[in-house]
Amino acid sequence: MPSLPSASAKDVIDQPAQAQFEAFIDEHRGALNACLDGLTEEQARRSLVPSRTTLLGLVKHAAFVEKVWFDEAVACRSRAEIGIPATPDESFILDEDDTIESVRRAHREACDASRLATSSLGLDDILQGNRRGPLPLRWVYLHVLRELAQHCGHAEILREQILSEPTVGP
Repeated sequence: MPSLPSASAKDVIDQPAQAQFEAFIDEHRGALNACLDGLTEEQARRSLVPSRTTLLGLVKHAAFVEKVWFDEAVACRSRAEIGIPATPDESFILDEDDTIESVRRAHREACDASRLATSSLGLDDILQGNRRGPLPLRWVYLHVLRELAQHCGHAEILREQILSEPTVGP
């Protein structure tokens, strides 16, 4: 089963910028995946805000983000070819067969595929497949890092709310 790398940001202080970007992105990938640790399926699906945002939905959306930025943008494949929703909002929709295990696995596999897709690229290489037009990998890394950081913040708040709810007993 694929796993998230264990290198941390402190391990790359003296490394080139690309290694630093990748370590920070991987830390945020791991933190988002870990937001589901110890939760029940019901807790992971619990809706606490008016949007479609749930903890399980955030991790499912993160897999979508990986595919948009590192499959669509790098490989120039359409979202239909990749098999992902057309819009970000749709990527939060949970199917009945989505479970903590299946969504985490899909997220880890998407992260592994992203790392592979960018392994031969440099920060100044231009990605041709994004809807915005050609973009340097550096910009994509910064954008993905920003998005993951925002979602980690969302996840921390939702998780805190879920875990602080009193349990209802008989």
